Amino acid sequence: MKILSIGEVLWDIFDNGREFMGGAPLNVSAHIRQLGHTVALFSAVGEDSRGNETLERIGALGLSTDLVQTVPGQSTGTAIVRTDANGNPVFSISRPAAFDFLSFGQETLSRLQDFAPDWIYFGTLAQTESSNEETLSRIVECFPNAKKFYDINLREGHWNRDLVSRLSYLATTLKMNQSEAEILSRRTFGNRPFYLNEFCDYWSSTYGSEVICVTLGGNGCAVYSEGRLSTFSGFSVEVVDTVGSGDAFSAAFLHGTAMKWPIEERAAFANALGALVASRPGATPLWTLAECRQLMESPSNASGMSTQSIFDLHAEPRREQE
Repeated sequence: MKILSIGEVLWDIFDNGREFMGGAPLNVSAHIRQLGHTVALFSAVGEDSRGNETLERIGALGLSTDLVQTVPGQSTGTAIVRTDANGNPVFSISRPAAFDFLSFGQETLSRLQDFAPDWIYFGTLAQTESSNEETLSRIVECFPNAKKFYDINLREGHWNRDLVSRLSYLATTLKMNQSEAEILSRRTFGNRPFYLNEFCDYWSSTYGSEVICVTLGGNGCAVYSEGRLSTFSGFSVEVVDTVGSGDAFSAAFLHGTAMKWPIEERAAFANALGALVASRPGATPLWTLAECRQLMESPSNASGMSTQSIFDLHAEPRREQE
């Protein structure tokens, strides 16, 4: 599977002063690469020290920097990360940043045509810059046979309902967390009681989404497909930080989709990889399939589902230690 990932690259800066390279498109790209797929990351950095380090680290992740542009006069993206009362990360993102200035000329188009993606991954954050949204729309038009994965990722102050609607129309598969589903439900239906099945029914029928994934934190996920909402249990881990765990979920679910697994196998693997990433610091920590399998086969795997069909189809991912 070949995936074009479009959007932000930024540095997550924590209260303790530690910094981790991140941004959902980059995080998803790194995990998808570990799973053996071919990835093209289309983003931008600034002409600064973080930009130089970003390019080096992207290469260390085994990803190409051919489509990562350097924007003069702009800073590489940053996000101050704090944790709310419920243990969820809250981001304060500096704008404008280099990723707000993606350039889409003939050279970029030629490279994308040579790549010929099977899937296009995008989120909301970078598309709040109107020129980036226009670029995304042009790319989607250029590759009508490519499927689209929209990872909604609502960041306070960096989204609006109309933008989410327009992006949802583009998507084959949508992913969000429960809080985001509730927010969008209120913006759609007002303050009436929230029912996830009703929300997914509406969103799918309105925007034509084939699959909607809703992550439920430690409780796993819900997946809406073919008019039916199913829930899948999560896996118990000691959480270090949840930054990037949703991106690992997205990558694993995309992988399962490419492998044409049944929904329950995609969801189980996505829940496991998301939990594994939440159990260690940073959005793209080292992990192995053996660790995923051990987690899925642990007593906390309440479903008792066999993992044989999943892991028989894998080779162990390879990645250099940073």
